[in-house]
Amino acid sequence: MDTITAESVPKLRLGVRLTFDHVREVHVLLFPEGVLVPNSTATAVLELCDGATPVSGFVTTLRSRYQGVQESEVLAVLTRFGQRRVIEWT
Repeated sequence: MDTITAESVPKLRLGVRLTFDHVREVHVLLFPEGVLVPNSTATAVLELCDGATPVSGFVTTLRSRYQGVQESEVLAVLTRFGQRRVIEWT
């Protein structure tokens, strides 16, 4: 997908899994080429990548949990994960 908008619907790619590493006590994103350790903000966004919720829904959910959530920042996080090929768009 070239342009990500508020209507875009992201999901984790096949073979990608967000899980909690109890040894390190952090969330990790496992994928065939490696492992990423996302920060808490990125983890909150990745947990919403269900293939059914549009980015606008992410923003609404995140705003109910945190103050100061900006749609542009959510889109930036998703763009970076898209570039890393760990999410795709339905």
